Amino acid sequence: MEKDILIVMQEDLERALKKPAEERRWAMLLDLRKCVGCHACTIACVSENKLPPKLTYRPVFEYEQGKYPKVNRSYLPKPCMQCDKPPCVAACPVKGPDGATWKETKGIGNGIVPVNYAKCIGCGNCVPACPYQARTMDDGSFHTAGTPQLQVYETLPAFEYGKKWPRKENTLPIGKARKCHFCIHRLANGMLPQCITTCIGRVGYFGDESDPKSLIAQVKKGNKIQILKKKLGTAPRVYYIANEKLEVIYG
Repeated sequence: MEKDILIVMQEDLERALKKPAEERRWAMLLDLRKCVGCHACTIACVSENKLPPKLTYRPVFEYEQGKYPKVNRSYLPKPCMQCDKPPCVAACPVKGPDGATWKETKGIGNGIVPVNYAKCIGCGNCVPACPYQARTMDDGSFHTAGTPQLQVYETLPAFEYGKKWPRKENTLPIGKARKCHFCIHRLANGMLPQCITTCIGRVGYFGDESDPKSLIAQVKKGNKIQILKKKLGTAPRVYYIANEKLEVIYG
């Protein structure tokens, strides 16, 4: 009996975490042929990161092609691409090794583009700079605002970047730019990103693509891989498998 791919990726992850950080290359691959548009990954991400209204790290976009009666719909999960050449970082005015956002080159998050909420000045320059619409400003809103009482789940701390972030008025990360970070806090605890583990169709693959034995490396090698907006030269670390050309349908 074959192992579920989640078990295989968990084993890959544990093996990767034993390597020096500079030898790992975290990446994600999404097989759009299996996506049914259930949005389970979106909801799981919102729950994991205690996200407020209108802020999602893992949206799933829906597209319709053709004309009646030959019409079909396709779905595109779109997390942060964790670009190797991120235009959002270039747009940030708080630069340097101790800046507000950067391309990480060490530690558990090697390869990920994080945000330092304490350094972010909330200017929002990075939001339109991202060609993938992966960044959003946290406006401080609550899902249960306007009701007699804010629900407890809205004020519970999120654990992004390995820290506790209780959600209260005028506290971080309110007023700051926020984005997907491949669930770096879960990686640090030996767990796969929440969106990957929740997918009912096993659409997502995650792991160290520099390890030829890893499932993501094998799937990438055995299929025709596409990336979004390739001509921009941002070098994303999120790859796609799709029947149609992404550049035609999704731009």
